[in-house]
Amino acid sequence: MTGTRRVCVALAVCLLLTAGCGSGERAEPGAGQSSAPGRLLTATDDEGRRYREADPGRPPWIGIEIKPGADGDWDVRLTVRDFRFSAPGAPERAVAGQGVAHLSVDGDLVAVLRGPRHHLEPGRISRGTHQVTVRLHADDGTVWTVDGEPVESTADVTASDAEATAGAGAGGGAGGAEAAETVEGAE
Repeated sequence: MTGTRRVCVALAVCLLLTAGCGSGERAEPGAGQSSAPGRLLTATDDEGRRYREADPGRPPWIGIEIKPGADGDWDVRLTVRDFRFSAPGAPERAVAGQGVAHLSVDGDLVAVLRGPRHHLEPGRISRGTHQVTVRLHADDGTVWTVDGEPVESTADVTASDAEATAGAGAGGGAGGAEAAETVEGAE
């Protein structure tokens, strides 16, 4: 009976160890998976963030749509494919097809997005034509790339000042919008 008990205890320990490993999707480095997906490139963006080549079998893709609101504000809607937004507090490591989107206006970062919608408050886009760009990043800060090019999408938007357009003099902000254009990222 003592031999049977030892076998049961040993079997229970093996089951617990096996159950703790799960399906292998989130295995730690050294358990059969690399710690970061994709090949880390030597190229960097203007802020010095390294590029990371995405899996060629399922590369991420992003599109952007921007629509003007009634009060000089702007609604931004992103469409992604083969990409998941990370939850706040996600570990700072690269996971294939996962991360955040950096939203920039004329090259200046205005928001880090963890979801497909964002609201730009009035005045964020001043009078004139501007480029609004969204770029995908891994949670470790690297930039997702396909064929060495960042996974991003840019839309040109034109904001007008309602008073200046009406000839009543120059105002200080974006009182209206003349146009909004959708441009989707390259595949």
